[in-house]
Amino acid sequence: MEVLKEFTIPFVGLKDGKHSFSFPIDNTFFAHFEYTDFDQAQLEAKLVLDKKPSFLELSFDVQGKVILPCDVSTELFDLPLDSQFDLLVKFGSNTESSSDEIIILPEGSYQINVAQYIYELIILAIPLKRIHPGIEDGTLQSDIVKKLKDLEPKEENLNGGEDPRWNKLKDLL
Repeated sequence: MEVLKEFTIPFVGLKDGKHSFSFPIDNTFFAHFEYTDFDQAQLEAKLVLDKKPSFLELSFDVQGKVILPCDVSTELFDLPLDSQFDLLVKFGSNTESSSDEIIILPEGSYQINVAQYIYELIILAIPLKRIHPGIEDGTLQSDIVKKLKDLEPKEENLNGGEDPRWNKLKDLL
């Protein structure tokens, strides 16, 4: 819990208006959430808290890069991240909200921990399929990539040619 202490913002003592916060994000942040997909993370989360008399507006902006393995070649590569998210914080007795952009804190709350929102923003910014840029433009030279190219279907099979693997099945007819 000690890692997340710096992500707690006591908003009661703040005056109405905009307040800026900055949080460096590295692997120790993700270790708290037991997320180990990154080899290295160098991110900065900026938060603008706009305090109004009856609610808070939070604007998150995360920028930087993470180093992670490619799903095809298992080579490590830099993935630049730039993601934004806006959150509205209201106060009330009913703490359930039907929207992802609105949270309701109990009356009398004096602080908010934004670590979970920053974590989710970063994780959702990562594409589902992580492909090394060298594979997309053909510049990556790797044994795995060479083997995958050797195992690709041949051109004549793609253009309607006979595939010898199906000949035994034709005998059953």
